[in-house]
Amino acid sequence: MAKPITKGPGGRKIIAQNRKARHDYEVLETLETGIALVGTEVKVLREGKGGIAGAYASVMPDGQLWLHGVNIPPYTFGNRFNHDSLRDRKLLAHAREIRRLKASVEQKGLTLVPLSLYFFKGRVKVELGVCRGKNTIDRRETIRRRDVERNVRREMARHYR
Repeated sequence: MAKPITKGPGGRKIIAQNRKARHDYEVLETLETGIALVGTEVKVLREGKGGIAGAYASVMPDGQLWLHGVNIPPYTFGNRFNHDSLRDRKLLAHAREIRRLKASVEQKGLTLVPLSLYFFKGRVKVELGVCRGKNTIDRRETIRRRDVERNVRREMARHYR
């Protein structure tokens, strides 16, 4: 059974989120891009199927932005011309945005990670993050900070009843 598409902020219908990316990486900036899909891929995404866990993006030498490792399963009612589920897909962005992303990725330790896949005004969009990998100490610090914030909110709520 497919996961239902949920409504997100700003009228977005979220298809898939990469929660592990926010845990494993520090997101420095985000960018909304389009994605070039074939018809059967869009039909599958409308059913709520598809995943971006383990996916990444790269800027090719010819200046094009590509998404690798996204799993969009074959359409159930498709014929022999159905799409390949793990094919590389082209991301659509302005040339100056791609040049800026390429400059950021060339810095040491930065990578492009898809954070979410969603419908916006009938079109499939990908939220792409420029990320730096976290090490174990950074992850522990994030968990510690989140626990402290939760305890502060809890005490404030208890105190101001």
